[in-house]
Amino acid sequence: MSDVSIAGDPLAFPHLGRTDLPAHPTTVAGHARLVREIAADRARWEPLVRFDALTRWYARLETGPGYEVWLLSWLPGQSTGFHDHGDSSGVMTVVQGELVERSLTAAGDGARTLRPGGRRVFSSGYLHEVVNASLEPAVSIHLYTPGLTEMTQYAAAQPEQQAQPQASALAERRAAAQSAAH
Repeated sequence: MSDVSIAGDPLAFPHLGRTDLPAHPTTVAGHARLVREIAADRARWEPLVRFDALTRWYARLETGPGYEVWLLSWLPGQSTGFHDHGDSSGVMTVVQGELVERSLTAAGDGARTLRPGGRRVFSSGYLHEVVNASLEPAVSIHLYTPGLTEMTQYAAAQPEQQAQPQASALAERRAAAQSAAH
C-alpha cells in the first residue's frame, strides 16, 4: 500500500502545501524582532488589555513552534515576586507605563527601570522580579522559548544573600542530606 492510497493525494488539500506562511523565529535575534513587531502593532494587542485589582492580568497573543507570546498588564504595586522560568529563555518589552526589574547577580542586587521600548533578553534559569513600582498602570509583552511550563517562585531576597526556593521539597532534600552526613 502506498502513502497516497493511505493519506490521499496531498494536492487535493491545497492548504497543506502553502508556501506563504510566515517564518517563525528560531534565534534570540528573531525572537527579539518578533516581540518588537508585536509591540509596534498596538491594534493587535491594545483591545485585549484588561486590568485586575487582585492579580496581574495576562493573555496569550501567539504561539509558534517552540515559543509563545504573552500580553501582561500591571496595576501599581503588582509584582511577580522573585522567580525563574525553568528551562525557558525569553524576551520582554514594556509597551505602556514602566516596570522595574530586579535581578540577583554575583555582584548583588541589580535593578533597572524599563519604559516603553525597553527590552530584556534572559536565559533559562535567570532569577528576577518584575514590579510596577510607579503610580500608573503598565503593559508588557513577553516571549518564552520553549513555551513556559514551569516558574519557580523564591522567597524574598535580601541583598546580602541569594534568594531561596520556597519549595518544601528543597528543605526536605537538605534535611535528608544533613542526616546522611551524620
